[in-house]
Amino acid sequence: MSNERGNWGSSVGFVLAAAGSAIGLGNLWKFPYLAGKNGGGAFVIVYLSLVVILGFSLMLGEMAIGRRGKSDAYGSYNNIKKGWGFVGMMGILCCFVIYSYYVVIAGWIVKYIGLFLSGGLNGDPVDYFSTFISSGTTPIVYSIIMVVATALIVLKGVSGGIEKASKIMMPTLFIFMLVIVVRSVTLPNAMDGIKYFLKPDFSLITPKVIIAALGQVFFSLSLGMGAMITYGSYLSPETKLVKSAFCIPVLDTIIALLAGLAILPAVFSFGLEPTAGPGLIFITLPKVFSAMPFGNVFGVIFFVLVLFAALTSTISLLEVVVSFVVDQFKLDRKKATVLVSALIALLVIPNSNSFGSMAELKVFFGMNFFDFLCYLTDNILLPAGGLLLCVFVGFVWDKEDLKNEVTNHGEVKFEMFSLWIVGVKYLGIQLLSLILLQAVGVQDEFLVYALGTIFAVQILCGRLEAKRGVKAV
Repeated sequence: MSNERGNWGSSVGFVLAAAGSAIGLGNLWKFPYLAGKNGGGAFVIVYLSLVVILGFSLMLGEMAIGRRGKSDAYGSYNNIKKGWGFVGMMGILCCFVIYSYYVVIAGWIVKYIGLFLSGGLNGDPVDYFSTFISSGTTPIVYSIIMVVATALIVLKGVSGGIEKASKIMMPTLFIFMLVIVVRSVTLPNAMDGIKYFLKPDFSLITPKVIIAALGQVFFSLSLGMGAMITYGSYLSPETKLVKSAFCIPVLDTIIALLAGLAILPAVFSFGLEPTAGPGLIFITLPKVFSAMPFGNVFGVIFFVLVLFAALTSTISLLEVVVSFVVDQFKLDRKKATVLVSALIALLVIPNSNSFGSMAELKVFFGMNFFDFLCYLTDNILLPAGGLLLCVFVGFVWDKEDLKNEVTNHGEVKFEMFSLWIVGVKYLGIQLLSLILLQAVGVQDEFLVYALGTIFAVQILCGRLEAKRGVKAV
């Protein structure tokens, strides 16, 4: 591996950086809300099961592609099998688009840290939030601050920038999370929130709930966007991929569970609405902190940990695109980072103004600019990228070469390799097809037929493999 591309200084640094990529704003509001709405502890059990089945499998596949391909997401696919770089290109495009709107939300977080440092919220949080995000230049400035901060870290390279920042931010995030959890669960009536989050109600588990858990696993772990391929390309040949692919989802899930214990008990303690979605962070929780003793202190702590969660994600999103520019266009890291960041800064303007001067401009299939980009990535590019990843790992990549990569040429025992391949080839494709079909609006009555057709194609491809003499072990 070329030293010009960079390498991780340690396996721990890689795991922390990759976990930071996975841990984002979705962990802090969406997971607690989904769990409470969809059966509490029963949803958590379903979620954990799918993390093991889908999360680990795709995580391992992406890291293996990256380390074997030794390039960006586009180059890694192409280096393993010519003509498949388009899958990586979809991921790179997805990261670029997500970064352009994700950084807008990250800018709001910076604003709220300053708000609580200067004395906290005065007045109605709904009015404050809506006035701020629609105020034109001000939210754009905060978003640009996040673009610059992210760029400064990525500029310093893999080991000197991303890894060092992750080693500081991830432990700090965990400690701050524990502080908020302790304060939250000791508030009056906090047990109501804990029950809402963790008490199992299996009667609420339906196919739609399982699909919701499936989508949360997939999106939470940053799968299908090339982030783990890019990070995997910086790994040394000695790194144990199976162990890393297990540790990252575990850390992501621990943070998601802690987020529920940090947020929901406090929300219930003050009799507020726990189903506020993204507004939970910027509207509901500021109410909690305003009414809580030493609320400004806990407000600062909370929004700093949210900032770290956002920043570790923006770093990985930028790195995916920068890695592509460096590897394919042969620019040095500094020029590539500045170029990509400048393009992102330009896209921040229409994204941020989607809540202000462009709010009523719904020319993108009835959606404003921000909402359209969210729909494009969350419903099309991400699940399609994950689906094609499963096809590539399960049916395209030479199995002997794949096994050598995953097991470090036999030095690492992975006795479940054959089961893992079967899971990726059949179960992974079925599950991701389900997400994609629902996202594009296929009616429930046609889903069974569509999935059945896909399964028939899978069986046919498997038989063709067998005739060619391709083995899974």
